[in-house]
Amino acid sequence: MTTTSAVEDAFRSEWGRVLGAVARATGDLDLAEESAQEAFVQALRTWSRDGVPDRPGAWLTTTARRHALDVLRRRRVEAEKSETAARRGDRVDGPGRAADASRDGVHDAVERGLDEEGWAPDDPDGDLLRLLFTCCHPALPLEGRVALTLRALTGMTTAQVARAFLVPEATMSQRLVRAKRRIRATGIAFRVPPPGLLAERTSSVLAVLYVLFTEGYDAWAEPADDVEGCAERRALAADAVRLARLAVRLLPDEPEARGLLALLLLQHARRDARTGADGVVRTLADQDRARWHRDELDEGLAVLDDALAARRPGPYQVQAAIAALHCRAATAGETDWAEVLALYDVLLEMTPTPVVALNRAVAVAEAQGVDAGLVAVDAVAQDPALAGYHLLPALRADLLTRSGRPADAVVELRRALDQVDREGDRRLLRARLAALTPR
Repeated sequence: MTTTSAVEDAFRSEWGRVLGAVARATGDLDLAEESAQEAFVQALRTWSRDGVPDRPGAWLTTTARRHALDVLRRRRVEAEKSETAARRGDRVDGPGRAADASRDGVHDAVERGLDEEGWAPDDPDGDLLRLLFTCCHPALPLEGRVALTLRALTGMTTAQVARAFLVPEATMSQRLVRAKRRIRATGIAFRVPPPGLLAERTSSVLAVLYVLFTEGYDAWAEPADDVEGCAERRALAADAVRLARLAVRLLPDEPEARGLLALLLLQHARRDARTGADGVVRTLADQDRARWHRDELDEGLAVLDDALAARRPGPYQVQAAIAALHCRAATAGETDWAEVLALYDVLLEMTPTPVVALNRAVAVAEAQGVDAGLVAVDAVAQDPALAGYHLLPALRADLLTRSGRPADAVVELRRALDQVDREGDRRLLRARLAALTPR
């Protein structure tokens, strides 16, 4: 293995641990990033000369720690020079000197935490868990949490994160700056939350990972050559799966973490079948199930069984159970829609949102008939949260077509076309409209 390959492998496996270790000691995410980057730069130089160390992660963490210590000491010298100059000008009074002494005490504590003798024992998983909870703190805006998690846990550059989310690099940079500033301003600690806050904070972590996955998975419903940065966006889904695995390892007593991982695996396994060669999105019923990734399906089903064995159900476990029913059916016609509907009833009680109610209406139509499905759709159609949501008129169009009302279906399809924003969905709606309005 070349030195470059070894450093790349270490970057993928150790970046978050190195960053988390320095962040824990300093409480400074910017300094931790700078120090981690410097450690990998030094690895390229040193490993090519001395060989790859037996424990690359420990070597990188030690190197990053030393860099952070050097930076802090340099800052302290500069601060002391400035304070000396200020005192000579009689600009610092007694309270100011007290504040300086207090700050010096903080510096002393941080430096003791970074030096060789005071460094805490290796706790890489603990550092990762602290970093994950910090990046996903509910005091941060959701978009900041998602961006910071990617930046800190995967090592993606700001430019890469910006391309993945189709925003200018300057915009993404500001999101990250604001999130870090909020961490400093509100005194968010790099720690695992106390037991009383653990459930709420864990929910925030899982929500961030699900948003991250959705961003990537949606790109699989687009023609690959039609979306700017499509490969990077699609890679977000795999990153989310990897981080969900990490969450399961770090939170072994949390069944919802396993439920989320199972859900992501069962959905991600279908990615290659989401569009056809023509760039038209394929609904679940129309997908070529031979293109589903069997190994990921099997793993997702096993993870789900493990989660359900804890008998502490939650929304991610229920969603995963619904996905499992689709995945276990050899064909769309063999889907157990009665059981799908029963699970949607449970999910709607847990998360009574209009989107869940709309998805439940699909199950109603399949289990109880098209007319019952239309009634269920109409029951949620007036919810303002669904205004502009193209799947609402698209679903009504499908049910109206199946009930023998093509003229009404055409009206709904045109409404859906006015609201859709993904090209793959737009092509599907156009094809359905063309089938109902032959020339």
